[in-house]
Amino acid sequence: MKIEINGELKTIIDSVSLKILIDETVKDQKGLAVAINNSVIPKNNWNITTLNEADKVLLIRATQGG
Repeated sequence: MKIEINGELKTIIDSVSLKILIDETVKDQKGLAVAINNSVIPKNNWNITTLNEADKVLLIRATQGG
């Protein structure tokens, strides 16, 4: 199935969890925030959230600045 991650199309296996996708995509998950179709997914729900065809996943890393 095809999904979009940060604006880039990716093909993944059907019924994969968000946690598996993140584990395979992001090495350092510290400060990571995730949204699917403009809805923020809390970290404690990553394992139970299943991705669907045409989902738009946004991975954002919190940074410090000033």
